[in-house]
Amino acid sequence: MAARTAGRLLKDFVYRRVISTPLGASRHCSSSAASAAPKIPHSSKKGRLLTGATIGLVIAGGAYVSTVDEATFCGWLFSATKLVNPFFTLLDAEVAHTLAVSAASRGWVPREKRPDPPILGLDVWGRQFSNPIGLAAGFDKNAEAVEGLLGLGFGFVEVGSVTPVPQEGNPKPRIFRLHQEGAVINRCGFNSEGIVAVAKRLGAQHGKRKLETSSTSSSADDESKHGGKAGPGILGVNLGKNKTSEDAAADYVQGVHTLSQYADYLVINVSSPNTPGLRMLQGRKQLKDLVKKVQAARDEMQWGEEGPPPLLVKIAPDLSREDLEDIAAVALALRLDGLIISNTTISRPDPVNKNPAAAETGGLSGKPLFNLSTEILKEMYILTRGKIPLIGCGGVSSGEDAYKKIRAGATLVQLYTAFAYGGPALIPQMKAELAECLERDGFKSIHEAVGADCR
Repeated sequence: MAARTAGRLLKDFVYRRVISTPLGASRHCSSSAASAAPKIPHSSKKGRLLTGATIGLVIAGGAYVSTVDEATFCGWLFSATKLVNPFFTLLDAEVAHTLAVSAASRGWVPREKRPDPPILGLDVWGRQFSNPIGLAAGFDKNAEAVEGLLGLGFGFVEVGSVTPVPQEGNPKPRIFRLHQEGAVINRCGFNSEGIVAVAKRLGAQHGKRKLETSSTSSSADDESKHGGKAGPGILGVNLGKNKTSEDAAADYVQGVHTLSQYADYLVINVSSPNTPGLRMLQGRKQLKDLVKKVQAARDEMQWGEEGPPPLLVKIAPDLSREDLEDIAAVALALRLDGLIISNTTISRPDPVNKNPAAAETGGLSGKPLFNLSTEILKEMYILTRGKIPLIGCGGVSSGEDAYKKIRAGATLVQLYTAFAYGGPALIPQMKAELAECLERDGFKSIHEAVGADCR
């Protein structure tokens, strides 16, 4: 039975994913909905390498599949991505990113069939997360690959940032790898297809996920109750403002009105360093006025028994103690549902400052951001007295890193840059490591470990 099940998985991958789907149909993650994704020419060396690697993996899988159970085969698929991932480093950073999103949107990525360690499950905002490890905004800017990304085993996926009106973002090149440091500098500038295109995509995915969930509810009633609005897996929507907009609040309100019906939580992004004037919205008065307007827009909509989606604010790591105190005061006074700490940094800490790419303008993400963002996280946990759920983001690249974020005050954790470097195989590895860390130190749940270093 296990062999037949695994065989069906492989057959589905070969015939439905590889043969029946044309390679040229991928969408670009920039703001132009009409532009096709960059293609790898059939005759190019890189294209042949990628194609050969994929075919080799499928053939090897066919030889392997008949001898193992479904869980083992699933683990093999995730491990096999380690062989393909290095080929993406041969490509331009943004081209590689576009191809990765396209692959996830078409199901060309493994799907996690193994249950998460029970110790990782937790309830936040009345929503059941199977694990606390999520994908940060910026990877799937236009909600093209929600199903594929959740299928990788993330506890939650955050799409965006989404702007009201489509915009191209900043000129290319705008993404720069720092391989040795495990970092990236980007100055994308909210390249987005706009809320109308994203709403259509989310609406279609929402209906499909709900249909799939309802079709299995008779045999898994308890499981179907876990997760978000449309089924297992939590979906966050990150909202941004247009570069030329003179009314930031109106942009965020428009995003709430259009996209909140599909979101399990919403994020006001006021911390990207690549949109002029955006970080000024983190000031005490500006932030208070903005959050009030966005909360009012959300609350005036009609909601069912589950209520409106939680509202979070994403802040920068480049803040003074006074700035943090102001943000904490606003968050507590307005009963904000959460904070994401943090966005990318404009600083260039060691050893990044020795890399020639450090001279590029933009936000730095990846391993060098870990210490800075974790210190800000810890300070904010103390300032908010542990009353507000915090999402730790910045430099997370292992289960141990995620654990340190949790001990510093994070209830949930996000990654992006490490996923870009490590690929799908990183996700199950991180979950296993995090479970080991919790058990090693005697914690029985994530909630028990939150803020342990602040007590």
